[in-house]
Amino acid sequence: MNPGGPGYGGPGPGRVAKGQVLVIEDDRDIALGIRTVLGRSGFDVSCLPDGRQGLRAFHDARPDLVVLDIGLPTLDGWEVRDLSDVPVLVLTAHGTEADKVRGLEGGADDYLTKPFGNRELAARVEALLRRPRAGRPQAEVYDDGSLLVRLDSHEVSVDGAPVALTPTEYRLLAALVRHAGRTLTPDQLLELAWNDPLGIGPERVKFGIMRLRRKLGQHGGSGSAIEAVRGFGYRYVPQQAKGPTVSAPPRPRSPVGESPVTGRDEARRTGR
Repeated sequence: MNPGGPGYGGPGPGRVAKGQVLVIEDDRDIALGIRTVLGRSGFDVSCLPDGRQGLRAFHDARPDLVVLDIGLPTLDGWEVRDLSDVPVLVLTAHGTEADKVRGLEGGADDYLTKPFGNRELAARVEALLRRPRAGRPQAEVYDDGSLLVRLDSHEVSVDGAPVALTPTEYRLLAALVRHAGRTLTPDQLLELAWNDPLGIGPERVKFGIMRLRRKLGQHGGSGSAIEAVRGFGYRYVPQQAKGPTVSAPPRPRSPVGESPVTGRDEARRTGR
């Protein structure tokens, strides 16, 4: 998290944080209240006002829990939830049974209706963090036998040869290998790889993929590990028979929905 930012709250000097909490809430008063309550309860808290910023902060910081308003500006809260299986506490102004069911069926781990009490908020956050975490581990090193990506040090190599990437190219590759085998839409890749997605069209993703393929020695055909999925986006599919291996697993990998259309179908149609 960013202890120097205006949306930061922490447990105070000399105290060890119980965990990192990312709050994505567009109401500043509510966000301030959450930050104050959880900070006093011993959590390291960062607050952001919309889904675009929140998605990027989640990707960079990998918090232990997300407090998420499902009615966010510029990006619906469920899109943020779709990229993560960390515990999510959903906030909403609607308290009907139908809204609560929608929240839980949409992937929320717990649910709070505004307004809510300070003690209840802290208790629900602590209860969620005590739950065992399911899912596969988040890779700190990605290795499929050909491509090696050290996600902590930003080192990339292909068949043992170092590859020099720009920061944007590295973030694009990291997003793909973190969700290896899963299809990411152009909008999701814009959020994860570009610092300023506003005003940038999906064509930027297309050309970024082309440059990344060239640097990795791939050419978009049937042998390319970065596959285009017609009408949906792109995915990284390892070409090595042994499949990918992962080490250093502190955090869960994030699922993203797959498409029934394969990248090889796309390659046959377009020649990419």
